[in-house]
Amino acid sequence: MDTEKLSFEEAYKQLTELVQKMESAQMSLADSVAAYEQGIKLKAYCEQLLKEAELKIETLKVTSAGE
Repeated sequence: MDTEKLSFEEAYKQLTELVQKMESAQMSLADSVAAYEQGIKLKAYCEQLLKEAELKIETLKVTSAGE
């Protein structure tokens, strides 16, 4: 799965669904490991998007404060 093409909302939804599946304890060990690996990627991607949004907000604050 190419996370780079997902919006934050899509990635977060997929991450939430993975967690719910893993918590249901109805996955095999191999599937749980694969889901965990995918979850780590989705978590990192969501964090990256949030940091980018935060930087944009900070830039806007600085820019508007200088006007």
